[in-house]
Amino acid sequence: MEILAGGLRIKNPEMVDVMLARFGLDRPVHERYAIYLYNMVTGQFGISFFSGDYVINEVGERLVNTLILMGAAEILSIAIGVTLGVLAAYKRGGIFDSGSVLASLTTYSLPSFWMGMILLLVFFYQLGWFPGAGIYPRDWASIYESTGGLPPRLIIGNLFGTTLALPSLTEISGRLWHLFLPTLTLVLFSYGGYLLLTRASMLETLTEDYIVTVRAKGVKERAVLYKHALKNASLPLVTNIALTFGFILSGAIITEQVFTYPGLGQWIWQSISLRDYPALQAIFYLIALCVIIANFIADLLYGMIDPRIKYG
Repeated sequence: MEILAGGLRIKNPEMVDVMLARFGLDRPVHERYAIYLYNMVTGQFGISFFSGDYVINEVGERLVNTLILMGAAEILSIAIGVTLGVLAAYKRGGIFDSGSVLASLTTYSLPSFWMGMILLLVFFYQLGWFPGAGIYPRDWASIYESTGGLPPRLIIGNLFGTTLALPSLTEISGRLWHLFLPTLTLVLFSYGGYLLLTRASMLETLTEDYIVTVRAKGVKERAVLYKHALKNASLPLVTNIALTFGFILSGAIITEQVFTYPGLGQWIWQSISLRDYPALQAIFYLIALCVIIANFIADLLYGMIDPRIKYG
């Protein structure tokens, strides 16, 4: 607190007392704890030490960016990884199986920051096909000064201090252009885990007797793989996907730093570097809530996928 006040208590004692009162640190411990619980429930996370703005406003500014990046990357990773994992299990021992496993192990083992820098070197620095930072074209700030650097949009409401509006086609195309490289980095890093897990689960399921029976009935192989085998092999996948989406608000700290992407991951890094404790408390609290909700949804999906699971 003395550092935030700009010096030692001996040099600036009045400012230290002002800061203590501002953050409620001059009150008894039990009273501060009760206020803390109330604020957590009501979403009042306090004021950032360094920006001086309410933490909830800073969360709102970065939440949409992280949800777009992480949501797109995880959905693509799951779709690619599960599809390739099913095909690899079906063609076990073949060239496709060996090649897909080798490729997934390679990209899964490489550091995400290294892949991000290689993509920047090739597609941004050498070819100039994609931008290397930000979420919008840089020239928008000068072209659309009246709208804060964005094309005109239809305002539909407000959430967490952030204005909600329908994006224009220009904004969508500009955002997709800037999303390509960080999304590609996350997909390359993440899809391998889903591929290997799907392949291992499918290999075990495809040896079951009921699969032989289904094939003997003349069911098409595509239906055997996706309708019967994958459904029964999907419980480990559901757990993994639930945990992944549970931590979605943590963002991609390293990738967001590499691409200077203004999301929650970059904010966490900055808050750790600046020791912005109110910001860190807020984001960790939100991450914990997401994990709890994701696990609850996963438990519900278990019962829908496997009828043997009953909740009494």
